[in-house]
Amino acid sequence: MELIGDVWVNWFEGEENGYNVCEFHEWRKHDFIELLDQVPLVKIETDLFLYIENGLNDLPSRLLEDVRNKSYIRKNNQREVIEYCFIATDEKRHLVVDTLGYTVPIRKSRLIPRQEKTVLEKARSMETRIYEWNRAAGNREYHILSPHPDWMRGLTRKERQLKQILLMALDQLKSVGNLEEMRYWYTEWFPKHYAESRRLSFGEAWERLFNAVKAGWSDKHYDLCERIIKGQPYFEKIWELENGAKVN
Repeated sequence: MELIGDVWVNWFEGEENGYNVCEFHEWRKHDFIELLDQVPLVKIETDLFLYIENGLNDLPSRLLEDVRNKSYIRKNNQREVIEYCFIATDEKRHLVVDTLGYTVPIRKSRLIPRQEKTVLEKARSMETRIYEWNRAAGNREYHILSPHPDWMRGLTRKERQLKQILLMALDQLKSVGNLEEMRYWYTEWFPKHYAESRRLSFGEAWERLFNAVKAGWSDKHYDLCERIIKGQPYFEKIWELENGAKVN
């Protein structure tokens, strides 16, 4: 196990999907960025890395024992211990984890490029630590409120956030079950299919719209999202925050 000093982290809390733990180039000024005095580096197998990156499940007890009280942060000129904090790598990727004293990876971060390079270089000469963990818990099921990574591939941070708003709005549309409203949004996406929309059941129309929307991101997605969330304060607030957000 190696100890890495002066580690800059940008914590994303409660994220079960690795694509929402943003890389350095997507960090923003209002993000929660800290400088950690010291953090242990652990090289683990790829399956376990993905389990940690894409879940909020219990970490292996031996891993927690190995890193316990080995991380520090300076606050008011005092060096304070962080109970369970570590950098995980499989020699290809990296992830900083803080459990906040629990047994699950509550906070996650990426590293700044210089430290990422250092970590991956050190990992080449490190032995992979093998831990016992609950592999069944790693079998994730993705759905509209926890989108599959394929639906987010290639998108920017802003696009991912807006797409999640759009998918939440579609989920809400499904729960309301208003056929005429469903037909309206169906023809907004498929303007040449008005006649078809009059023959479709609610479920058929919703499924076709969802399957069309879930891939990628475009101006068409953006326009649909902006219109479908009108009059819904929660969604509108996130929309405003994302459209006003600036990266460093």
